[in-house]
Amino acid sequence: MEHIITELSKYLLIIFFAIYTFQCFHVFKGRKTQEHMDVIYGRQTFLMFLIHLVGNILIIMNEKELKYIVFYLAQLALMIVFLVLYTKIYKKASRLVVNNMCMLMIIGFIMLTRLEFESALRQFEIAVIGLVLTLLVPLLIHRIKFFKKLTWVYAGVGIVLLGAVKVLGTTSYGAQLAINIGGISLQPSEFIKIIFVMFVASMLYESTEFKQVVKATVVAIIHVGILVLSTDLGAALIFFVAYLAMLYVATRKPKYIGAGLGVGVLAALISYKLFAHVRNRVIAWQDPLASYSGSGYQVSQSLFAIGTGGWLGLGLYNGMPESIPVVKQDFIFAAISEELGGVFALCLVLVCASCFLMFLNIAMQIKDQFYKLIALGLGTVYGFQVFLTIGGVTKCIPSTGVTLPLVSYGGSSLLSTLIIFAIIQGLYILRQDEGALHEVKKKKAGRKKPQDVRIESESEQPTTRKTTESKKRKRKGFETQFEDLD
Repeated sequence: MEHIITELSKYLLIIFFAIYTFQCFHVFKGRKTQEHMDVIYGRQTFLMFLIHLVGNILIIMNEKELKYIVFYLAQLALMIVFLVLYTKIYKKASRLVVNNMCMLMIIGFIMLTRLEFESALRQFEIAVIGLVLTLLVPLLIHRIKFFKKLTWVYAGVGIVLLGAVKVLGTTSYGAQLAINIGGISLQPSEFIKIIFVMFVASMLYESTEFKQVVKATVVAIIHVGILVLSTDLGAALIFFVAYLAMLYVATRKPKYIGAGLGVGVLAALISYKLFAHVRNRVIAWQDPLASYSGSGYQVSQSLFAIGTGGWLGLGLYNGMPESIPVVKQDFIFAAISEELGGVFALCLVLVCASCFLMFLNIAMQIKDQFYKLIALGLGTVYGFQVFLTIGGVTKCIPSTGVTLPLVSYGGSSLLSTLIIFAIIQGLYILRQDEGALHEVKKKKAGRKKPQDVRIESESEQPTTRKTTESKKRKRKGFETQFEDLD
């Protein structure tokens, strides 16, 4: 009987998630009424809770312990309370971003509970703190106006914290990533990437002259350089790509991108020569089976898991994700592919892509250049981190040791990603307010009538020259009025 339930649930999870994913992109298709949008978002929410229920039925059925039932109910209560509060407090917020954020966290809770209950419980505790912050951050973005004035504060905080990790940080899998404070392990680079984006946005908002670009580039090189020296190459790549994207959008000069890519290639070659840790990952990427007993073991096990799961997966508790080293953090995508299937994993990628598209959509439509660059930078950080994680798991690129946002285990990663989503929501609400203000101005302008232009002639029968001058003055008068409307 349990085998039948596992097989049936496997197909249900795929169907529910595929429908949910379709709705993510259906939102972008054409203009829809608010009632139609509410129906789509309500359907997504219903599917999200169905997936949560089915996944936890399987967990409870296999574990047969009361604590798993209590844990499921705690997650359910958290999501319901958060969604109700969020939609009440922020009526103009993007429901798609909120739904996707909760959906990705739910998938993470299901997989982490299946892998190790204690890790899932710690992740849940961090999620509670993160969701409380998510309720506060959009309000701060909307009310506080001096963020763009803290340029060198952002730079100083980022460099000092990264330097502290280099000096005091603990080494994990060849990289200095975290510092321990009171028994709690923190990964500062996860939060510094947000501060770094705000620094770059503030610098390029002030000016895009060459001198200003040089200053911003020097500070960016210091950030990336410290990360490279700490052999945290995944974070270094994220910082580097985010800076290039923001620099190009702010300046519109392709030569900066060309120069940046050239420096990036040179830095990659130098890192390969200097760090054995980097060489091992490149060797594992080139041919993981050739170094199966060494550096290639992790990637090989990941590929075995993905191949074994196929398109439909083996079902929860029918795979062997524990055989993949660091499966809860860097390689959770392989565990999802093995037990929930390639179709489910592909839908997960598409949901992440819809988040990225929404971030870019906000960046393109918001008018304030500072906030535009922040939306672009944070969107690039999120999208590129997803690419690095999935690319490393599937052997498309060398493994970089970064987590899958909102899904992988890791308190710093979860908390920083929730803050990113909250900032994006704050910017989305700002964009909505900009649009509403623009509509009000248009309506006021529409009620104004053009003033009559009266021209006094010197004679009852003006000459041709006077008539021409009169027409010019009349045309100039109307042009002035239309400039006022704009």
